[in-house]
Amino acid sequence: MGKILIAEDKESMAKMLMQALAAAEYESVWAKDGREAIQQVRDERFDLIITDLKLPYKDGLAVLEAAREFCPRTPVILMTAYGTIETAVKAVKEGAYDFLTKPFDPDHLLLLIDKALEKQRLVTENVVLREEMAKHLKVPKIIGKSPAMAKSLESLQKVAASSTTVLLMGESGTGKELFARAIHYISPRKDGPFVAINCAAIPHDLLESELFGHEKGAFTGAVGRRIGKFELADRGTLFLDEIGEMDLGLQSKLLRVLEDDEITRVGGTVKVKVDVRLVAASNRNLQAAIGQKLFREDLFYRLSVFPIVIPPLRERKEDIPVLAEHFLDVYSHELKKPIRLLTPEAETALMNHAWSGNVRELQNCMERAVILAEGETIGPELLNLKSRESSGEAAPLPMDATLHEVGAAASRAAETRMIQKVLKETNGNKSRAAEILQVSYKTLLTKIKDFGIE
Repeated sequence: MGKILIAEDKESMAKMLMQALAAAEYESVWAKDGREAIQQVRDERFDLIITDLKLPYKDGLAVLEAAREFCPRTPVILMTAYGTIETAVKAVKEGAYDFLTKPFDPDHLLLLIDKALEKQRLVTENVVLREEMAKHLKVPKIIGKSPAMAKSLESLQKVAASSTTVLLMGESGTGKELFARAIHYISPRKDGPFVAINCAAIPHDLLESELFGHEKGAFTGAVGRRIGKFELADRGTLFLDEIGEMDLGLQSKLLRVLEDDEITRVGGTVKVKVDVRLVAASNRNLQAAIGQKLFREDLFYRLSVFPIVIPPLRERKEDIPVLAEHFLDVYSHELKKPIRLLTPEAETALMNHAWSGNVRELQNCMERAVILAEGETIGPELLNLKSRESSGEAAPLPMDATLHEVGAAASRAAETRMIQKVLKETNGNKSRAAEILQVSYKTLLTKIKDFGIE
């Protein structure tokens, strides 16, 4: 059920506690003094710590301080005698979960442990849930009956049961995060947190803090300690999307974390143990990036222990009608519209489209069509599949368009073509493309999104 550290200098008391915990199916480790307990906190991961207030060498407050330093989310319960209750109360104010006055009923301790662990679980879930809600994530089913998709799903099912690092490779919009979530939720870690981060969406100078956390005063604006994604994902799965956009310096630090299973917060010196299953994803050719000195070869081989290629939609056209019907059902219910089916002409148009944006483009297309629909069917005219934005061609303007509108359309088309050209030359490296185009990384991402560039 969980691993608990007992810091107690009296052997009889320690054995009684270990027997009570074993009966409740907890694993326990005994530290005979404060110094040994602090070393255990440094070296291992515990779900909870029980420590006597008075211990040889280092007291229970020193053990509490070490826990707050190395594993701040691990609850600490203090055991104290009547004469030190005031000190114990002060310790609770400083971060201890609670205290028990000796002698105490072991059943009362077990109840306190259950409450502490449940609170810790809820706090972790709430932090992750807030981030999930902030991104408005929707998790559809993995839909596909084509041989190409069946092969990828078979690989997913085989690797999910292990803790092996997985590298998902596929074009933008193929559903790499959906695959990562499926790996997590059918794995032994399904009760732990699933934490996702897009490495391309965060400036390089902030990504390290997002991943590893930071200490108070580590940089301007660091007004307090912050727990990073690795610590949030402890006992669960961390999904690193667009890992090919990570700079070489941070790649080196990530490699060290994967080798040692421990992180160091930005501005800190303490190494914190983490137990995380890593799933990474990239829409770039990482082996080509290695040749261009943009990605570390040793990190690539560490990540690609079990690679899974997710096929683009053009290679599984038989899945297009099934996916379209699924999205039609989702959005017709969401928007409360009585839309029942696609016309044969609409299905033909869907099958003939290139889908450079893959499943995400198809999903957006169906959502837009449902919004525009006024009857019970969707025809090809509502699919808007002849849009020229993504090709860099300017859409036809009305004859009464103003000079400003003409200029804006021409500028948009020219910028789109130039961004596509530079992205192609840099093999999709947005950071390098921003440097060549002499714009900020954030500006480039905004234009890519606004212009519909895939």
